[in-house]
Formats: sequence, C-alpha cells, structure tokens
Amino acid sequence: MADLSKKVIITCAVTGAIHTPTLSPALPYTPADIARQAIDAAEAGAAILHLHARDPATGAPTGDPEVFAQFLPAIHEATDAVINLTTGGSPEMTVEQRLAAALRFRPEMCSLNMGSMNFSFHGMGARIEDWKFPWEKQYILDSEAFIFRNTFRDVARVYELMSDYGTRYEHECYDIGHLYNLAYFVDRGLVRPPFFIQGVFGILGGIGADPDNVMFMRRTADRLFGGDYVWSVLAAGRHQMPLITQAAMLGGNVRVGLEDSLFIRRGELAASNAQQVGKIRRIVEELGMEVATPAEARIILALKGKDGTALS
Repeated sequence: MADLSKKVIITCAVTGAIHTPTLSPALPYTPADIARQAIDAAEAGAAILHLHARDPATGAPTGDPEVFAQFLPAIHEATDAVINLTTGGSPEMTVEQRLAAALRFRPEMCSLNMGSMNFSFHGMGARIEDWKFPWEKQYILDSEAFIFRNTFRDVARVYELMSDYGTRYEHECYDIGHLYNLAYFVDRGLVRPPFFIQGVFGILGGIGADPDNVMFMRRTADRLFGGDYVWSVLAAGRHQMPLITQAAMLGGNVRVGLEDSLFIRRGELAASNAQQVGKIRRIVEELGMEVATPAEARIILALKGKDGTALS
C-alpha cells in the first residue's frame, strides 16, 4: 500500500455563501451548475467536495434541505468524492438553518466552525455598479456588522446532534484561539482523532494570510494535538495559491474553490472550480508529492464511507 502520509488531500469548496453571482460569472448557484462543477472538480482531483446551497432563482445562500436535494444525489452518484456539507451556512442563518441539511443527509463529513468572530467582506463590491440581483450589494455592505456566531454551546450541539450518524468534521479554525476551542472539546470527549483541522487565513476578522501565521498555527496544533490530527489550509482571495502551496510543502493538505477565491491568478477570474483544482494538483505533483484519491482520503480521515450516508 502507498505511504498515505505523503498523500495530499485536495478539498474543493464549490460555491460557499460569501461571493455573489455578480462578482464572477463562473460562480455556480443553480443546482445543475453546482452539481456539474462539483463533478468536474472531483474528476480534476478533488477528493473532498465542500458544499453549500443557493436559491436557484437569485443565488442567495440558503440552508434549505430541499435545495440541497436537487444536487446532492447527482454528485453522490457520479463521483466517489467525499461529500462534506456545511454547518456554517452563512453568517445570517440561525444554527437550526445551518444544521438542517446535515441532519437530513448524514454525510461523511461536515464543516464545523470553531469559534464566534467578526466576519466581514464589505469592501468586496466597491467597484461594481450594476448588480445581477437586488440582494447582493446590501448583503456585502451589511457584512461589516456580521458576527458569525459559533458559541461553545452551538458547537457542542452540532457534535451531539450528529453523534449517531458517524459524521466527522472539517474543523474550520480562523484564528489561534479556535485551536484551543477544539482542544476543549477533545478534552470533553466530544470529538475523537484523527481531527481534520482546516486553517483559514485572510478573512477580515480572522488571522491574517501571512506565511509566519501558517507556521504559528501549525506549531500550535502540533503542541495541542501531537499526531492526532490531519492538517489542511485554505486562504482567501489572492492568498489562496501561495499559502496552500506552503502548506503542501510543509506536509499539509489543501483547499481550493470559488468559495475561497474567484481567481486563478492575479487579475484573472477562474473559469471554474476544476481549473483551481487542476492548478494546485499540478503544483503538488511538480513538488514531487501525490494527490490522494477519495478512497485514500477516507482511510486518512477515518470516514464511514458513501454507504453510511442518506444521500442515495
């Protein structure tokens, strides 16, 4: 068997809840487009697909399980990729709205945000005059006042409600304190190793997208969790490729996708999620590493497998 410690897991975050349709024509928001781009990203080398839903008519974020149901079965049937559903939703959603799809579909993985924070992207649309949908501009401007709620009680509730389903987590850590929050839940026995930790860099309100911060987060995780965790990095906007390349060189895993960045290189919008997956795959392979298959990612992360979900 190949040495799995040398494999790099690529996660692709296909649409998210932050970017809006006007910002990029490539951002998928209809169920058909989300399914198509997710399947293409898997074919390009993504072992994990991190998925949000959007209102098909307006592109606005939604937690409605009926919308998820319009694209999840197609992705589940067409690919072997691990389906990872958000429990973050958007900062405007209630905890109940954010959990609804995960409780219905019982996926192999869910994202889980490890602390409350200011979460702002209010400058994102400053140069845009014509908006595709009426909601977009105000949504972006209002983010200056967003508090992304993830209290200790909220996080514990996710663990407890999902505990019977064998779902594991992409622990999204936007700052150093979030690693200590995870350590608290480890001490409480609510989560077992291996912990998949996604370091998030470059969100206004979280830790900055600096190479030194990547090292700081990694050293802190080493100190707190030793060999009990699997490490990955995502970075927002222009920081995406440089920081995830650094993470791969340090033995970590990587996340790309139009949720995190709309660009493929400076000043050029990405044509698709698959284009970003293809780029980081080429970088990883040029560095002499191998990309993990979905089957290998399942072993590394101790996942329950496709048959254990309610996606069929």
